[in-house]
Amino acid sequence: MNDTATASTGTKSKVQRLNRIAGQVRGVAQMIEDDRYCIDILHQISAIKSALAKVETQVLKDHAACCVAEAIASGNETEQREKFEELVDLLERNRK
Repeated sequence: MNDTATASTGTKSKVQRLNRIAGQVRGVAQMIEDDRYCIDILHQISAIKSALAKVETQVLKDHAACCVAEAIASGNETEQREKFEELVDLLERNRK
């Protein structure tokens, strides 16, 4: 499989995951409207957060494998520093 096909498959997989998550969110909204048991709602919210974290991890891996790797391979110190700073900024925002 070539890189384009791999990227396309990865994109499709992430979009499918996000569509499932969107369905879960709609389900939770319905649970709230139906006045379902709070703990059941919280379990579903936890599952949604976990699913989003998995998509986030995959996007981060893709970024490292593509964008960051390209910056490293380019030998361009400015571009390398830029990609490194982007990652550091992202990690700092997620820590809050």
